[in-house]
Amino acid sequence: THFHGDHSLGLPGVVQRLSLDEVEHPVALHFPASGAPYVDRLLHASVFEERTTLQLRPVVDPGVVEAGPPFALEAAHLDHEPETMGWRLVEPAGRTVLPDRLDESGVHGPDVGRLVREGSVAVTGRPDPVRIEDVSTARPGQVVAFVMDTGLCDAAFALAEGADLLVCEATFAEADAALARQFRHLTAAQAGRIAEESGARRLVITHFSQRYPDAGVLAQEAAAVFPDVVCAKDLLHVAVPPRRAQMHPGARF
Repeated sequence: THFHGDHSLGLPGVVQRLSLDEVEHPVALHFPASGAPYVDRLLHASVFEERTTLQLRPVVDPGVVEAGPPFALEAAHLDHEPETMGWRLVEPAGRTVLPDRLDESGVHGPDVGRLVREGSVAVTGRPDPVRIEDVSTARPGQVVAFVMDTGLCDAAFALAEGADLLVCEATFAEADAALARQFRHLTAAQAGRIAEESGARRLVITHFSQRYPDAGVLAQEAAAVFPDVVCAKDLLHVAVPPRRAQMHPGARF
């Protein structure tokens, strides 16, 4: 997101681990373009054998920076110093295939895979091909948004719009809102407001000031505004909520 140490000093370890694991495919690294000098220093922070190809993707303008597949990546400038980007990862919409409609249409075995890949398939005894739309329902893609670090701003709401999972900074309690404004951070209640007004489904708050020995206080403030709040901690696994579309029993994906 930006090049304060708490958001960038982990990069050398990630990059070196990729090479240690001999990851064969290229790995894209997106970052605010103004941070390019820091990227160069971080990527060469210590001696290691480079075995993975990194594709450096400095971002200047907000909007879609990668169209996918498998996901689209969107960026927006947040209200923080130095230049800070928030991110939005968008899964494309798809289709949920319904077994009862497959049976009614006479599509079986390998033809199911062909139908999903190609969008239609010819069936013996039917005058017209079976279309994927005939045997499936629309399945919305899921969205994960990352908003940090920032003061309250329009871009934070835009990134969070309709997100299934919103990971958002919540540095201060509401009692310290003046400090949040001064240092261009959010309060936990503001993180809850972003989630609530943007129609997010689950909020993960993180980036807590050390002045609060118990981050549960911040979680309570966020939960007073938005019901589904997870208080982040190291190594915590957080599930993305199930898809919005109601699943047909036995649906195939």
